[in-house]
Amino acid sequence: MPFAGGSSAPPTLLESVVPLLHAQLHPVGAAIAQIVTLPGQVVISFLLVAVAAWKLRNGTWIVVWVAAVAVELVFRHALTRPALYRHGVHLVAFDTSWPSGHALRSAIAAAALAAAWPRLRIPLVAWLAAVAVLLELAGFHTPTDIAGGLLLATGAVAVGESGFLGRRAARLRRRAG
Repeated sequence: MPFAGGSSAPPTLLESVVPLLHAQLHPVGAAIAQIVTLPGQVVISFLLVAVAAWKLRNGTWIVVWVAAVAVELVFRHALTRPALYRHGVHLVAFDTSWPSGHALRSAIAAAALAAAWPRLRIPLVAWLAAVAVLLELAGFHTPTDIAGGLLLATGAVAVGESGFLGRRAARLRRRAG
């Protein structure tokens, strides 16, 4: 984690919602990581997914995003991991950092945008790879956090693309009507 700064507390709810609020922009590598990973932030990623869903005229992507973020939050509060230390200092921010929400939301946003605009697939894959690398280099997440976020996103996208959600919604509508 060569761009990592000092130990810090987990982000507050406000810091999770407002882009770049109290963002660490030093060293330069951390600033680059903040900018490149910005579309994985909660509000921005939701807006990107909403735009893709609107273009596709398919709300499944919004359901996928909301469900995946809900699962992420449950995992963060239900699972415990051993404490991580750096130079003898407990890194409190990593206590509840699995899975990486930035990796999760970035992957879902990239998948939704690629579905809406197929010509963007290659740049979106390159951007997602950069996000994964920079999340670790900047010290935002450990490799297992990032892998967990990408794995959860893969599962969420697979469920969304399988048509399961659409079939389930149609079944519920038939029962109600």
